[in-house]
Amino acid sequence: MTDDGLPAELRADNAIRVGQPPRNRGEATRKLVWILPWLIFLGSPVQDLASGHHTPAATAAGWVALASFTGVYLALVFRNMGRPYSGRAVGALVAVLGTLALVLCLTLGSAWVGLFVYVSVTCGATLPQRIAYWAIGLNTLAMLLVLLHFRADDWSLVLVVLLLGFAMMGVKQLVRTTVELRKARATVAQLAANEERLRLARDLHDLLGHSLSLITLKSELAGRMLPDHPDKAAQQVADIEQVSRQALVDVREAVSGYRRPRLSEELAGTQVALTAAGVTADVPGEPDLTGVSADSESALAWALREAVTNVVRHSGATRCTVEVLHRQTLDGPVLELAVEDNGPGGPGGAGKGPGNGLTGLTERLEKAGGTLEAGRIKHGFRLVARVPADTPSAVGSGA
Repeated sequence: MTDDGLPAELRADNAIRVGQPPRNRGEATRKLVWILPWLIFLGSPVQDLASGHHTPAATAAGWVALASFTGVYLALVFRNMGRPYSGRAVGALVAVLGTLALVLCLTLGSAWVGLFVYVSVTCGATLPQRIAYWAIGLNTLAMLLVLLHFRADDWSLVLVVLLLGFAMMGVKQLVRTTVELRKARATVAQLAANEERLRLARDLHDLLGHSLSLITLKSELAGRMLPDHPDKAAQQVADIEQVSRQALVDVREAVSGYRRPRLSEELAGTQVALTAAGVTADVPGEPDLTGVSADSESALAWALREAVTNVVRHSGATRCTVEVLHRQTLDGPVLELAVEDNGPGGPGGAGKGPGNGLTGLTERLEKAGGTLEAGRIKHGFRLVARVPADTPSAVGSGA
């Protein structure tokens, strides 16, 4: 159901799509019916032709001219709702309308001045705004001169012609705004879909890269231990099963959008992953998360996971140090995560630039208001991630 109480499909079928061409004959009929009531101003010319005040030849010519005028007007206004004519064609047809209105008024009498209403409406609805101002003004002036010529006293119609022309300019601008808003809404929906795809790609990359690396390492250990130490090999296989089950849970949470890793859990997993890879690990215990939001903590946890995955897979390091410190910077207090190894490789292998993991980390940290620094140092590789901490802590205090 929609806000007005109609079912969505019924409302879509019966709505007039503003600023768009009709999709079927029913929509074309509804748009035409919306235009027809404005033909009320043709009542006076029709009554004049039916009264018998003119010669048969003049009456026949009047009917033909009136039909031509009405056809040109309907074609211009109706086509303008969806598939408008080119600029030159519109200008030529508006000129034809203005000429017919002026000629018919001067030849058949003051009863035909209502035609200037349609000329004004057409100018406001079809011409560019800057040209429409002048066209409506000239049309109103021509009507005024016709009324003075016939010494008519229907001066209120002058105001109607002027106001209707400018009103149609406003309606045209409203239609244009509606079309632009519809396009903007479609663009926003597309951007939201792209953002969700990027989020899912980042989560799966970080989750599966870490978990599969750990599974690979433990599988190799189990294979080496199996001949001489089957009990230890069985323990490694049990660890593989646990990691696999946790990876499955993480993937399900990532797909549903609920994955929010905790820094303390990642620190514990870091110790296990580095030890399994034969890397001497220096990892702190429970971190001090004073003043750090959940989003910031999650961004740091993702940074730690990606950094450790790179150490295990690409660095060739024998030692890795992890630090979590509160620091005071010029931008305010921050919580800093630093991961440093002594390996010859980099985040994506020696000689390679930043991979998808570091790019995704940069995006995550920027969303949390943080920063990422990563690069080679004298004897290894260092990654530093910082996120804001609302409550200042002692400078350099360890986790």
